[in-house]
Amino acid sequence: MDKQLLQYEGSKKTMALVGLLTLGQAISIIVQALYLSKAITMMFQGATWTAAFSSLLIFFVAHLIRNFLQWGKERIAYHFADRTASSLQQQLVEKTFELGPRSIGKHGSGNMITLTLEGISQFRTYLQLYIPRFMSMGIIPFVLFLYVFRVDALSGIILAIVLPILIVFLILLGFTAQKQMDAQLDTYKLLSRHFVDSLRGLVTLKYLGRSKAHEEAIENVSNQYRVATNKTLRVAFLSTFALDFFTSMSIAVIAVELGVRLISGNIGLELALLILILAPDYFAPVRELGNDFHATMDGKEAGEEIQQLLKEQTVETTNLPTVPTWTNDSTMTLSGIEKMTKENRAILQDIDFTVKGHQKIGIVGTSGAGKSTLIDLLSGFTQPTSGEISIESTKVNHLTVPSWQNQLTYIPQHPTIFSMTVLDNIRFYEPTATREEVAEAVKMSGLDELVSYFPNGLDELIGQAGRALSGGEEQRVALARLLLQKRSILLFDEPTAHLDIETEHEIKETMLPMLEDKLVFFATHRLHWMKNMDKIFVFEHGRIVETGTHEELVKKSGAYHQLISAQREGMKE
Repeated sequence: MDKQLLQYEGSKKTMALVGLLTLGQAISIIVQALYLSKAITMMFQGATWTAAFSSLLIFFVAHLIRNFLQWGKERIAYHFADRTASSLQQQLVEKTFELGPRSIGKHGSGNMITLTLEGISQFRTYLQLYIPRFMSMGIIPFVLFLYVFRVDALSGIILAIVLPILIVFLILLGFTAQKQMDAQLDTYKLLSRHFVDSLRGLVTLKYLGRSKAHEEAIENVSNQYRVATNKTLRVAFLSTFALDFFTSMSIAVIAVELGVRLISGNIGLELALLILILAPDYFAPVRELGNDFHATMDGKEAGEEIQQLLKEQTVETTNLPTVPTWTNDSTMTLSGIEKMTKENRAILQDIDFTVKGHQKIGIVGTSGAGKSTLIDLLSGFTQPTSGEISIESTKVNHLTVPSWQNQLTYIPQHPTIFSMTVLDNIRFYEPTATREEVAEAVKMSGLDELVSYFPNGLDELIGQAGRALSGGEEQRVALARLLLQKRSILLFDEPTAHLDIETEHEIKETMLPMLEDKLVFFATHRLHWMKNMDKIFVFEHGRIVETGTHEELVKKSGAYHQLISAQREGMKE
């Protein structure tokens, strides 16, 4: 039995109801077998069909009751499975937001999407099928055994001996199938992650002329999943065949034993028929559980993985110090900050700096130098391995502090555009904002011309189910959100990296006034922004190698000067 099954809300009540209906089903099976064997015996002995009609009628009614109870079991299991799966999906989505984008990144976005969509669906199917089958296996064979043992002890003993052999064989098949399912699940996760990453990087691959070459990688990953799936299906088909074969053999053993005793006169025809009719129903629950268990094992695996994710520890946010509100007189100091990977590789090393008041801090460096990691630390998406952060007189080990995060706005390279109206998208983080405030933010962010073009204005549906926006338009939506939030700390992580020069220039003209009177950390490859920064941090291999203004760093002819030269050479090419 699945250990997690009894932990779901309403599971015990559901299993009790299904168990009660299964008990009624077992009694119906006995009644229909009893009166069917009686009717056949009467007709074999020469009685007319009218004499056997009452027995046939009782058999028919018992058969209807049996199937009605089966329908009731399936309906109860379906409603429980649907309710539990929906609740688990909601918990998973909430947990995803609770863990944060960087923490959840280690699981793979493709894997998370698969779990939230297909995994939940598979888990629903698993619960829907497994509960009725499990209760049937636990109740029906036991009730039938007690009845057969009471009417014919020898046949009951044979049934008691044969069934455990079938169950042991089922367990051995389960272990074999488990290994194949684990391998298939791993390749499925790989395929999901590869698919999502390929979609995200498609534009880059086309830009670099590598889209055709990427076909081979897609083919290899897809082929791995195909091979793993075929192996799993082979085991599932073989196990189904083996279960059916051994079930038939078990029934054959019962039939032979009854036939020998019938010939020798040690048992009557009616009793022999009764036991022979009950034998398939005695073994059927085990066979059905085995078949459905193999068919829904992916749902069981998905449920276990979701439970592990839900149990994952999040950053403790209680009993944390309160960070003071950032003003023009505030000071923040980072001392000895380091960030290491699980492989003990340093991403950030010896980060020491102090910022004061409303400053615009530019963060530059080559790819992998540590720019985005610093933004992640400042936003609270990740925590430093060591070091200390001081804001005024308050010292903290990390910035996953609500009182700090409530003061900042984070704008990534690709802002999320939700499937809702322009109005609701802009006030997503400020749902109480008035329509007039949104209209003002639209005007200041340069979205007014676009919104006036829409037939429904601010009520125009955008996002996946609505009108698609360009990269520049998405950034303007993000800027409008920024204006509504009115936060004193702004964090930018390559906000214009995917935009063309003309669009970036327009966005820049809109953005620069918004950066005034705020603490701004601006990580980018586009060095023309640095002329508008009050201070620049130049990163190399996870360290800050230069600090100063644009003019000061250009005169040094150091790392910053090399970045400018390299960018100019790239533009010439």
